[in-house]
Amino acid sequence: MANEFVLTKKGKAALEEELEYLKTVKRAEISEQIKVARSFGDLSENAEYTEARNEQSRIEGKIQGLEKTLRTATIVDDDEINLEKVGIGTKVRILDTETNEEETYQIFGSMESDVANNIISNESPVGQALLGKSVGEEVIVEAPGGEIKLVVLEISKADGND
Repeated sequence: MANEFVLTKKGKAALEEELEYLKTVKRAEISEQIKVARSFGDLSENAEYTEARNEQSRIEGKIQGLEKTLRTATIVDDDEINLEKVGIGTKVRILDTETNEEETYQIFGSMESDVANNIISNESPVGQALLGKSVGEEVIVEAPGGEIKLVVLEISKADGND
């Protein structure tokens, strides 16, 4: 599944906003930095010029990457989210059968994941194990510390899918 991206409409909008910012604001800022650095004279020993050009290359690479992602990504329509099974755009409440602790995760594509906020990728070990499962089903996740057994308790629409 390398180089395939899955985005929600909200995730797509965020990437489009970032792309627009890079194309309009950042490009202009870097162009100005290059112009100022050129005015310092000899470009062969001009650290400001070299740094500005490096930043320009980095930003152009990021722009190309975002454009490709947006062009090739599969967009998950909020209306197509099936709450009968765990999928991208769902929130799932699970029970760890060993610790008897409940946890809630939101499942999104890799570009929208935020582990600190329990937003996991469909490509993560837990995300992969949960995909396609229904309430009541048990899954086994292969983790570095051994197997983790989880039971799906509830499936709902993920936050922010509006």
